[in-house]
Amino acid sequence: MADPWQECMDYAVTLARQSGEVIQEALKNEMNVMIKSSPADLVTVTDQKVEQMFISSIKEKYLSHSFIGEESVAAGENTVFTDNPTLSTNFCLRTQGRNLE
Repeated sequence: MADPWQECMDYAVTLARQSGEVIQEALKNEMNVMIKSSPADLVTVTDQKVEQMFISSIKEKYLSHSFIGEESVAAGENTVFTDNPTLSTNFCLRTQGRNLE
């Protein structure tokens, strides 16, 4: 019997790869960095764009799913937890291979 979650996992991997392309493109441009709750809690337009891409893509394919994300929250029975893969502080400072958080 096939794993019923494999399709979801495969779709999540596809979305993660697409988000990587968005992030790589954003690194070529100047970033608008905003402070959320403290100077260590940063967010960029790219963070918001990637999270919205995940949410809209998953909602389109899986109508009953809800989300708990770093930038937005909605809970439900089939809840998808999202955290943008940019490592916001590293992304804002354009560091690679090191976690400054």
